[in-house]
Amino acid sequence: MKLLRRTGVGVAAAAAGALLLAACGGTTSSHKPATSASSVASSSTSAPASAKKKGGTASYAELPGSPPNYIFPFESTGYFSVTNGNLQDGLFRPLYWFGQGASANLNPQLSLAYPPTFKGRQVTIKLKDWKWSDGEPVQAKDVVFWLHMMQAEKSTWAAYVKGAIPDNITSIKVDNPHQLTLTLNASYSSYWYTYNELSQITPMPMAWDRTSMSAKPGSGGCTASASKCPAVYKFLDGQAKKLTTYATNPLWKVVDGPWKLQSFNSDGNVSFVPNPKYSGSPKPSLSVFKLVPFTSDSSEFNVLRAGTSISVGYIPPQDLPKKSPGGNPLPPTNPLGSNYTLAPAYGWAWPYALLNFNNPTMGPVFKQLYFRQALQMTVDQKADVAAAFRGYGFPTNGPVPLEPKTKWLSPLVKKGLYPFDLAKARSLLTSHGWSMQSGVMICTKPGSGAGHCGAGIPAGKKLSISLFYSNGSASFTQMMANWKSDASKAGIDLSLSSVPFDTVISKAVACTSKQPICSWQAAYYGEWIYSPDYEPTGGEILRTGATSNSQNYSNPTMDSLINLTHHSSSLQDFYKYEDFTARQLPVINIPLTYTIQTIVKGLKGVTPFNPLGTITPEYWYYTK
Repeated sequence: MKLLRRTGVGVAAAAAGALLLAACGGTTSSHKPATSASSVASSSTSAPASAKKKGGTASYAELPGSPPNYIFPFESTGYFSVTNGNLQDGLFRPLYWFGQGASANLNPQLSLAYPPTFKGRQVTIKLKDWKWSDGEPVQAKDVVFWLHMMQAEKSTWAAYVKGAIPDNITSIKVDNPHQLTLTLNASYSSYWYTYNELSQITPMPMAWDRTSMSAKPGSGGCTASASKCPAVYKFLDGQAKKLTTYATNPLWKVVDGPWKLQSFNSDGNVSFVPNPKYSGSPKPSLSVFKLVPFTSDSSEFNVLRAGTSISVGYIPPQDLPKKSPGGNPLPPTNPLGSNYTLAPAYGWAWPYALLNFNNPTMGPVFKQLYFRQALQMTVDQKADVAAAFRGYGFPTNGPVPLEPKTKWLSPLVKKGLYPFDLAKARSLLTSHGWSMQSGVMICTKPGSGAGHCGAGIPAGKKLSISLFYSNGSASFTQMMANWKSDASKAGIDLSLSSVPFDTVISKAVACTSKQPICSWQAAYYGEWIYSPDYEPTGGEILRTGATSNSQNYSNPTMDSLINLTHHSSSLQDFYKYEDFTARQLPVINIPLTYTIQTIVKGLKGVTPFNPLGTITPEYWYYTK
C-alpha cells in the first residue's frame, strides 16, 4: 500500500476488489455477480455487534513461492513486493493509507494523518493523536526521520525517481509535535503529490533511530540530520535481514498498527496477534491472524479442497470451470462447494515482461522499436486468457488496464496498437535486416539506417533471448510455453527458466552494461501494482534513472510527458503520456488476470478486496 509492490504470479494477482475511482472522477464498474449463485461472496456489510464473535483464528494464503523476507518498510528493489507489504502493513502504518472499500482512494480513517493541505508551494501535514506500542506518540519527528532517510538513501529506496520526493522538497519545518510543513521547489498537482509522493512515507519510531541494539533510541541522529542516516540504515537493514529474529527483536516490537508479531518462520509461516495499544479503528476481532506459505498454486488448492484450514485463499485458473460468457465474473459452479464463498479480486495493475535495455549483448536489439513491436505481436493475449486462465482476465494494451473501467483509460489504449500477428512480426524483422536461418532470425544487414538491424547490432546476431519468470503456477507456465512457441514462429527464440519470485525481483534490477548483474536479458514476475503511484503516471518505473526502472529504459520524451502529469490535472495531458507509452513499448504487455478468491464460511468483513493488494484483517470477524 505504502510501497510499489509487485505480485508473485499473474494468476494470483493482488487480492483486490473491482476498482471504483469515483473520487478521481472515474466511471465505475460494479462487476456484480448473480445473487442466486452459490459462489457469490458474502456481503461485506458489518453485522450487528451482537452477531460478531470475538476471537478466532483466520489464515491467508500467500502467493506461491514468495514468502515474506523483509520487515523494514524502507525497501530496496530486491524486497519490493506485495508479500512483504502484507507483513509490514499490519505492524507499521503508512502516513496515508490508500484503499477504501473497493476503491483505490485515500482512506482517512486508516491514515495516521489528516488529509494534507496545499497553499502555493507549501504542504502542511497534521498527524492524529496515535501512539506507538512503546507508549511514545506518533509525531512529526517520526515523519522527518523517514524523509531524512529518503534523502540519504535515495539510491536504495525502491520508489525513488530523480526530481521527485525527496528531491522536490526544499525545506522541512516542524510546526509543532503533531504538524510539519514541507516547502516544495514548484507547485504540483495536489492530487498527484498526495497520491504518488506523500503516499510513500511511513513514520518511523525513535526506537529505530540508532546504530546498535545497545544504543539509546534517537541516538543515531538521523532524525536530526540526514548525514547521520547511512549508519542508521545500515544497522536497520542488517537487522531486517535476520529473519529468524523478527518475532523477538525489540526493534520490530515497536508498532503503531493493529497487529504485532507472534511468530515468524523464514519459510513464510507468520502469526500476528492484536496490538492492544492500537490507536486506530476498528480494533481486531480475531485472536490470531496467519500468513500461510505454499510452494505452488496446486498445493494451495489441494489444502482448500481438503477442508477449511485456509480462511482466505484463491482458486488457480487451471482448477476453475471455464468462465461463462457475459458479465458475471464468477465461475458457473463453485469447485469448493458450500465450505467457501467466492469473490472476484481485481488489481489496479500493469502486467508486463521486462527487457534489459542495458544488457551488453541483447540491449542494442531491445532498443529497436521495431523489435519490441514484433515481440509484442507474438504474445497471443486473447488465447492466453481463454486457455491458460480459463477466461478470467483480459488483454493489456498499455499502462492502464482495460478492466475495471476508469477515466484513465485513453481511447487509443482501449483499442490497442499491437494485436497478435505472427506474419506482421516476421515482416517487421525481415524488413529491418533479419533473415530466418535454421528457425531463428539472424542479422544479415548490420548497422543503422532503413532496412538495417540497428545501431550496435553486429552481423550474425541471433534473436535468442534468455527469459526467467516466477514459478509455482501451472497456468503461468502454460502461458510462457505458449509465448515461446508463438515467438519461435516469428524467428525469436525464447529460452525459458522458472525461478522463485524473490529470485526474479532480486536479479531483474537496474544496472549499467559493464556491471556483472546486468547479464540478465528478460524477466517476468507478474504485474506492477500501482502503489504508491496510485495515479498511474509511471514515474517510478519508466522515468530515466528511477530506482524501480529495472529495464533501464530511457527516453527524454517519456521523461517530459511524465513530468507533465505531475504538474497538470488535465486528463488530456495524462493521455499524451499513456498513448506515447503504448506506442513505445518500454515493456512487453502481458494479460491481466483477476483472481477468484475464496472466503471460508462464517468469516465476514473480508470483501470488498483492496485493489492495491493490501489486506486489513482487523476488519475480519466470525459470526456467532
